[in-house]
This record gives sequence, C-alpha cells and structure tokens, in this order.
Amino acid sequence: MSPQRAAKNSASRKANTSDDGRTPVDELAYEQARDELAEVVATLERGGLDLDASLALWERGEALADRCEAHLAGARERIEAVLNDGEELDHEDDTEGDEEFDD
Repeated sequence: MSPQRAAKNSASRKANTSDDGRTPVDELAYEQARDELAEVVATLERGGLDLDASLALWERGEALADRCEAHLAGARERIEAVLNDGEELDHEDDTEGDEEFDD
C-alpha cells in the first residue's frame, strides 16, 4: 500500500470515530451523511478555521463522501438485482409460451 493511501485510510478511520459527540460516519444513513457533508463544504468554503480544524473537517468530509458513495453503490446494486430478476422472469415467460407451440 502506498504511503498516501495508508495516510488516507488512517485519516478515514480517525474521521469515522467521533470524540466530539457526532455520530460515527459508518453509522450514518445516506441522507444524514449527505446533509452533514453539505455543512462541511459550506464551513470550509466560509473559511476562518485554523489549519488543524480545517484538516479535521476535511477528513470528516472525505469520510462522509465515502459513506455516501457506499450507500449509492449499495442502492445501485439492489436496483440492478431487481431489474435483472425482472428480465429473467420476462425471459422465462417468453420461453414458456414458446414451448406450447413446439408441437
């Protein structure tokens, strides 16, 4: 693993846990993570934070973005599974009808 990736993973783990009363990122629903991410972005855009606070907030934002992506990927997989099941059922219906006319 590259040093940069290891540092990012370490930062994500730190940002995932919360000593300041915030819910750990890995326990947030999609909407909660999305809303908090929007707040993080707005706060960082306003500026005025010292470097350490900005970095901590940035790390939390990275973890929130990763959480949102994970939720969306899971939703995408569920939708694709349902669509694929529907296609399989449609295909089975089509082949069942064909068997009746094979005589």
